[in-house]
Amino acid sequence: MTEQPSKTAAAAEGEKPRKTLTPEARRALAEAEARRQEYREAEAQLPKEIGGRGGKEPGRYGDWEVKGLASDF
Repeated sequence: MTEQPSKTAAAAEGEKPRKTLTPEARRALAEAEARRQEYREAEAQLPKEIGGRGGKEPGRYGDWEVKGLASDF
């Protein structure tokens, strides 16, 4: 019999082959990371809400949910 490594053994070792990214893809990933960083910094500058409902801004997702009941607006 030939000795071939099993597919599960490679997955268990965590050695996932990585794709080679094009320069455009690397630039797009860098731009996305920069946008995320800018958003996090801007969000940190906002005043904290006292007595709010918590979580992300519901207007961002187009609905409001309270105790499992959602209303769209």
